[in-house]
Amino acid sequence: MADDGAAQSTSVWPLPKFYFQVKWDTEVMSFQEVSGLDVESQPIEYRLGDSPEFSTIKMPGIKKSGNVTMKKGVYTGDNKFWDWFSEIKMNTIKRVPVTISLLDENGDGTMVWTLANAWPTKITGTDLKSDGNEVAIETIEIAHEGLTIENG
Repeated sequence: MADDGAAQSTSVWPLPKFYFQVKWDTEVMSFQEVSGLDVESQPIEYRLGDSPEFSTIKMPGIKKSGNVTMKKGVYTGDNKFWDWFSEIKMNTIKRVPVTISLLDENGDGTMVWTLANAWPTKITGTDLKSDGNEVAIETIEIAHEGLTIENG
């Protein structure tokens, strides 16, 4: 008799990445793509002057996060990116928490990335092609001061 999958363990399969939600401060926004959820520790190379080894050792240094890039379709009257970006005045900008949640089939967050004190650094409008057959997509690049990850 063939297995219908009813007795299958939920830990066997990795999570699909196509069902996610992005929340800016308290507002939920829809995006086509989110990328750049990375963090790294910059290595520090060190060598004692009297070390018998003629090579350096590496230690973990300062942590660094890359900018997060988000893409979404262009809609009539939707200027949220541009409104937020235009708030930059003399090195001041409203910084907001951004929460990105990978959702399960019930819509519950299974993995949640939270960006602290996020603000826009770059907005890219759509490219225009007279012979194109694609949806207009705009891109926002967001800087932040730290990335935390929670598993649900």
